[in-house]
Amino acid sequence: MRNSLLVAFVALIVLAGCTTTKVKTTGSQLAKPICQIEEKSVNTLVLWGPQWRTDQKEPQLREAAASRGIRDFLDHVSCMAVTEVKKLSWEGGPPSNEELMRIAAASKPEPELVVFVVVRELGPRLIIGIPNIVEGGTEVKIDVRVLEVQTAKSLSNTQTLWRNGGIFVIKGVSTLDRDMSAALSAVLLSNLSER
Repeated sequence: MRNSLLVAFVALIVLAGCTTTKVKTTGSQLAKPICQIEEKSVNTLVLWGPQWRTDQKEPQLREAAASRGIRDFLDHVSCMAVTEVKKLSWEGGPPSNEELMRIAAASKPEPELVVFVVVRELGPRLIIGIPNIVEGGTEVKIDVRVLEVQTAKSLSNTQTLWRNGGIFVIKGVSTLDRDMSAALSAVLLSNLSER
């Protein structure tokens, strides 16, 4: 009896310790993924910047992980001919679409698309208490805007919370670059209108 209880308990921990990825996106989403089969690569200017909460721990570490994750995502996307990746700083709130279009106009070669990413959260999370006892993992919270340069049209303006983890999962900071890359894939390469 005791052995069967132990086996059942271990099986429960193994099953509960499995990680899952959940993506919640709100806002004006892309009508179709940026990458379409047999379409030419699109000259794309990628602008990004962090907007951490005031009590954010280790912002420089997270900013470096965000930068690596963005570059990793772009390295694996052949349909975007990236003209430049540029980190922006701002006071108050992120730049408006008009300000982003001015930056794009000054960029050489001139891009066809602007992808603007605001990184709001990038890090591990851990919840201890009832009902799950221990639930953890990592999360990425980003705002992404995609603008078409020629028409100055906004193709999307989304807010996404990407989480990977589960019950009895504890993760540190070692996967943050991959998490950032995966969150961008979920936003820009998935057909979000089906979610």
